[in-house]
Parts: sequence; structure tokens; C-alpha cells
Amino acid sequence: MRDKTQANSTGPGDGMVRTGAIVFFVGAVATLVTVAPLFLGTDPFPSIAYAVCMLMGVGFLIAGIGVLRGIAFQRRQARTGTG
Repeated sequence: MRDKTQANSTGPGDGMVRTGAIVFFVGAVATLVTVAPLFLGTDPFPSIAYAVCMLMGVGFLIAGIGVLRGIAFQRRQARTGTG
């Protein structure tokens, strides 16, 4: 029996994983930019720049929730035999 799932189909949680990855990437770039003055010997950025670094953790959390939603959806499908 051939699987009917399309290669480009999206399931529940896929959008959250993508969004989480983008937010994580923004936080990672902010972290690199914020830490750079410490190594370069220049004046550090204001406190708000350090707050933007927290987006790394937020993005990781969003992506994790998206993965859990996808897992729950697949388990429901397997349990009911649909899909």
C-alpha cells in the first residue's frame, strides 16, 4: 500500500516549527551581536539588546510545541486508522 501523504503537505504544528526556527534564528543573531562588543572591547549594548537575546529560548519553545502538536496529531491518526 502506498502512503498518500504528499511530500509538500503540511500537518498541524509545521507552521509553529517554522515560526519557532525563525524566532530562534533572530535570537541567535541578536546574541552574537550583543556578545561581540565584549570581545572587541567596545561599549556594551543597552539592556534591551540583551532582552532580544531571549528570543532564542522563545523560538525553541514555539518549535517544541509545534513538534508535540504534530506528534499528537499522528498518534490520533494511528489510533483511529485514518490517514
